[in-house]
Amino acid sequence: MTQTSNRFFDEIGRLMNDAAGAAQGVKREVDAVVRNQAERILRDLDIVKREDFEAVKEMARLAREENEALKARITALEAKIESGSN
Repeated sequence: MTQTSNRFFDEIGRLMNDAAGAAQGVKREVDAVVRNQAERILRDLDIVKREDFEAVKEMARLAREENEALKARITALEAKIESGSN
């Protein structure tokens, strides 16, 4: 009876290990499908990648700085013209 019980428990253990392995495989498959769907949805929504956003943000900052510098030059030139015509 002991040998039969051991075999029975060995089989139960083997079945549980197989079920756990199958569950992990299903989880990996579901994760892959969800990831692919999410990527497809994001592509369809035409969402900008963070790297691209940061690059454009930096370009805008540089353009603002240049604009401020040009405003200061125009103001200085206008002041120079006005002081020369008086």
